[in-house]
Amino acid sequence: MLSHGGAEANNLNVVFLPFCITSHTIPMIDMARIFAMHGVNITILTTAGNVGIFQKCIERDISHGRCIKIHLLEFPAKQVGLPIGLEIVNANTPPPTALKIFEGCELLRPQIENYLFDKLEVDCIVSDMFYPWTVETAAKLGVPRFVFCPASIFSRCAELSFIQHTAHTEVKSDFEKVMIIGLPHKLEIARLQLPLWLKEPTEFGSIMKLVDDSTRRSYGAVFNSFYDMEGAYEEHYKNVFGTKCWSIGPVSFWANQDLSDKAERGDEKVEEGDVLLQWLNSKKENSVIYVSFGSINKFLTSQLIEIAHALEASTHDFIWVVRKNNDVGVSEGEQGFMEEFEKRVKESGKGYLIWGWAPQLLILENKAIGGIVTHCGWNTTIESMNVGLPMVTWPLFAEQFFHEKLVVEVLKIGVSIGVRKWRDWNEFGSEVVKREDIGKAIGLVMGNGKEAKEMRSRAQALSEDSKKAILVGGSSHAKLIQIIEELHSLKLQRLNGGI
Repeated sequence: MLSHGGAEANNLNVVFLPFCITSHTIPMIDMARIFAMHGVNITILTTAGNVGIFQKCIERDISHGRCIKIHLLEFPAKQVGLPIGLEIVNANTPPPTALKIFEGCELLRPQIENYLFDKLEVDCIVSDMFYPWTVETAAKLGVPRFVFCPASIFSRCAELSFIQHTAHTEVKSDFEKVMIIGLPHKLEIARLQLPLWLKEPTEFGSIMKLVDDSTRRSYGAVFNSFYDMEGAYEEHYKNVFGTKCWSIGPVSFWANQDLSDKAERGDEKVEEGDVLLQWLNSKKENSVIYVSFGSINKFLTSQLIEIAHALEASTHDFIWVVRKNNDVGVSEGEQGFMEEFEKRVKESGKGYLIWGWAPQLLILENKAIGGIVTHCGWNTTIESMNVGLPMVTWPLFAEQFFHEKLVVEVLKIGVSIGVRKWRDWNEFGSEVVKREDIGKAIGLVMGNGKEAKEMRSRAQALSEDSKKAILVGGSSHAKLIQIIEELHSLKLQRLNGGI
C-alpha cells in the first residue's frame, strides 16, 4: 500500500460541538479558536439561536486568515413546542423551556451525523460532555472523540470519588462533613453541599452515568485549565477515568488577546469610552470589588437586599452584575428597593450596577478591581485566577461547591461566604446569607491584613503561571501541540490503512 503524505495528511479537520448553555458554549468556542490559531481546520456545529454570542469573533478570526467556519443546524423548534430562535439556556430561561431546549438538542443527532458522514472530512470530534452519543459517532467514523468538560478537573475527580466510594451514605446528618476519598489532597465537604444527583436517583444522575461511560470510551478529555494549577488532578483524572487528559487553558486569555475580542465576548459590544469603563478608570488601584454570579443564577429579593446593604456599608466601591428578579412573595417593603439602591449608589459614585450581561474580561483586567464575589462557576473562577484576583466564594449549584474547595482549601486564594446548602440551577433557594457575613468576607479579601496579603500573593503567582502556560514552551501550549501531533499521527495511520 502506498504511503499517504503531503497536504492530505497534514490538513487536520476538527469538528467542535458546543452545548446550548452560555457557560458551556463560550469556553468551547475559545478552545476551537485556539486550535484554528495553530493551523487546524475548524468547523463549529451550532444553531442560529446560539451563534450570536460568538459569530463576530469567528468572523474576525477568518479575516486574520484562520481556517474556521460555522455550520448552522436547524433547531427542531416546532417538534419540541418552542418559538423560532429560542435555543439557548441562560438565567432567564424558565425550567420547562430549558427542558424543551435540551430535548431539541437531543433531536439534532441525525442532522449532525448526516453532515459529518456526508458533507465533511472529519479527523476528530470535540464535543460537550452533554453529547455523550458522539463517542459512538466518532467510532463509526473511525476518528477520536475528545470530551470537553466546562468545569475543573478537580470537580470531575471529586464527583467520581462519591460515585465509587459513597462516603456520604455513611453519615447521619446532612450537615456532617464527609471525606472526598482518594484525592491528592485531604478534603471534606458537608453532605448538604453535594449535588442532589450524587445522593439519590435523579434524571440528571442517569444523564451523568451516560456522560461518565462515554468519557471512559473517548480518546481523551480537554479542560480549560493549566498544569501549575491542577496538575495533580490532571494525573489523578488519567488514573481514575483511564483516558488521556489535557489542560489547555486559560482559553479566554489565549483566544481573546485583542481588545475587540474582549469587548464583544458575549451578548453585547462595549465601545471605547463606555460609561462603565470611564467609571472604573476613575477608581484607585485594587479599590473595587466585582460581584457576579454568572449567566445562570436566581436570588430571592430578600437576598439581593442583603447584598445591597453589605456593599453599601463596605469601605470599598463595587460593580455588581444583577439579574432581573421574578421571585414570588416579594413584600411591599421590598418592591422598588433595588431601583432606589441603584440611584443612591450611582449619585454617590460608590457603586455601579449592570443589569444582565457584563463585559467581564474587560472588567476583571482593570487595575481598579481588587477582588471578586463569585458563584464559583468555572469560567469566572479561571478568568479571575488569570488576572490574580482573590475571591469571596458563594457557590449555588452544579459542581460549584467543589470549585469552592479548590479555591479556598487547595489553592488558598479565597474566603468562603458560608453558604451551607446546594440547590438546583432553576431554584431560588431558601438560604439567605446575612449582610454582616457578606461584609466580613469582602473585608477579608479586600483588606490589608496578613491573610489578605498572602491570598493576593498566591493569586498573583497563579496569574503569572497561567500566562506562562500559553506561551511557547509553556504547559498548555505544549499539550496543544501534543494533541495536534497525535491527531496527525492518527490520521496518517488511517490513510495508510492502520485503523
